[in-house]
Amino acid sequence: MEIQLQKVTRENWEEAISLRVAEEQAGFTPPVAVSLAKVYVKPDGDNVDYIPFAIYDGPRMVGFIMHACEENTADMYWINGFLIDERYQGQGYGRAALTEMIRWILSRWDRCREIRLTVHGDNRVAKRLYESAGFTPTGAVYGEEEVWSLPVAKADSSA
Repeated sequence: MEIQLQKVTRENWEEAISLRVAEEQAGFTPPVAVSLAKVYVKPDGDNVDYIPFAIYDGPRMVGFIMHACEENTADMYWINGFLIDERYQGQGYGRAALTEMIRWILSRWDRCREIRLTVHGDNRVAKRLYESAGFTPTGAVYGEEEVWSLPVAKADSSA
């Protein structure tokens, strides 16, 4: 497995919007086209930047994940719209992509002290994945989605 996150561009967006989850998971995550629309619409405000990524294993696109952030904060670093195409589920891609996304966020924003995401209350598979990565529920809920967070410990550079 050779997981890479590559930005969604005019070259790969059509393949990205063709990604699908299993029918029973359809209500758990938005279609990729909806996530891509957020880049332009900015539903969370003009100060939120959205960066959509296709998840690749070598040359094969296997999923989608998006990062949303408010750069000058400590806790507004989000993982959104995360999905693995139904053809590739159960093969470790979700765990590998989540790990890579966390690594990517931490490598770019020194101020980040917490990464957040939302998960549908009935999505037990995703909850197990997030819990295994260190995320815990915050108690906040948006509609049917629970907010989970991952505290990030940074090395103290003043020591």
